[in-house]
Amino acid sequence: MNRKTKQIVLPLLAAFIWGSAFVAQKGGAEVLGALSFNWTRSLVAALGLLVLVKVLDKRSAAPEKSDAEKKKDKRELLRGGLVVGTILAVGSTLQQYGVGMTTAGKAGFLTALYIVLVPLFGLLFGKRVRALVWCGVGVAVAGLYFLSFAAGGAPVFNSGDLLVIACAFVFSSHILAIDHYTKTIDGVKLSCVQFFVAGIELLVPALIVDGLPVRAILDCLPFILYTGVLSGGVGYTLQILAQKDGDPAVVSLLLSLESLFAAVSGAIVLHERLSAREYLGCALMLCAVVLVQLPEKKKEPAKS
Repeated sequence: MNRKTKQIVLPLLAAFIWGSAFVAQKGGAEVLGALSFNWTRSLVAALGLLVLVKVLDKRSAAPEKSDAEKKKDKRELLRGGLVVGTILAVGSTLQQYGVGMTTAGKAGFLTALYIVLVPLFGLLFGKRVRALVWCGVGVAVAGLYFLSFAAGGAPVFNSGDLLVIACAFVFSSHILAIDHYTKTIDGVKLSCVQFFVAGIELLVPALIVDGLPVRAILDCLPFILYTGVLSGGVGYTLQILAQKDGDPAVVSLLLSLESLFAAVSGAIVLHERLSAREYLGCALMLCAVVLVQLPEKKKEPAKS
């Protein structure tokens, strides 16, 4: 597969997996508590990625490192994994509770707010925000209004909508944290550790709230395996491979189509139906996602 094909096919597959995973999460929410669903799928993802890490390590042609370098790498990996894993545990829990109270399609679109929020949070680190981003924010706010407010403008949010919006803020910090740590840490290894951390951190509160619902876990196993192995393991790996050789602007735009796949999957599999007003909100949200991913036009040097 050549470079151009990879940067189109791989992120499209990842977007489809992530978008359709909202349907699996919706199914899981009807059978299993959010905390129990998340700790099980997180550990499934971690085990799947652990196998991948072992395979990649065997095939790696990198020079052997000294014991001191290996210890330093392990410390950085554990530190980074603890940070991003904790953020992931919070974000995924908010999202799973929210998915149980709203439609899969709306959850997918509202989660996509992170693509608008990430560059805005970048302001805290002194990063310039382009004019297109501000336009995207305005369009996203309009889309959010149509998605979350009833006709007539009554200021009433669905509880699930609020939780998914909160998860978008958490996932924004998660993306920024990953961006920071992957500068020095292998991305696949970091993902593996973060899922182990998230699964372990969610296990204790899940046991307190839900106990150990073995029967419900078995009934929910297809949803757990799909979101764990595919959404967590395969989806993240496809993203890594696509970004390695692809144009970041193109890859990010294609990945953001997970919101569209979420709405389509919800309509086909769960027979969810959005109102015309909500479809307008979805369309505006998608426009915002596209706007913030458009590359900035480079200024031509002034002619002497």
